[in-house]
Amino acid sequence: MKFEKLDTGKQLDKDKATVICRMPSGWAQLANMQYLRGYCILTAEPRVPSLNALEPSARERFLLDMSLVGDALLEVTDAHRINYAIAGNNVPLLHAHIVPRYRSEPDDMLHNHPWAYPPEVMAGNPVDPIRDAVLIKALADAISHCLK
Repeated sequence: MKFEKLDTGKQLDKDKATVICRMPSGWAQLANMQYLRGYCILTAEPRVPSLNALEPSARERFLLDMSLVGDALLEVTDAHRINYAIAGNNVPLLHAHIVPRYRSEPDDMLHNHPWAYPPEVMAGNPVDPIRDAVLIKALADAISHCLK
């Protein structure tokens, strides 16, 4: 399983067009790969190497925020399920992959993990800030509503 490489710099570019919003535990943004429309990343702020590096209340908050991004994806896309993953094997920075799954996916992919797609499929639909602006706004609005 190969995860998308993340910028491990000290600062997330908060002006980057793929950023959805600041959440209590970090930053939500669209992933660079959009082969599954709405694929998001939640990056912890402050930056820590793993979930285990957080105090229990911060862990709870990160996991709650992760699920709220999933709720927003269910609300604004036609996803029928959300896959969640926290690994950190390639990038020692706490981040969660939040991946919408669609009934329209091929059967052999629908019943597999989201990284089972061929590399050319995963790389074939990169994020496009102009095309994805409406999705980013809809996700930001849905997340904002969930946080109230």
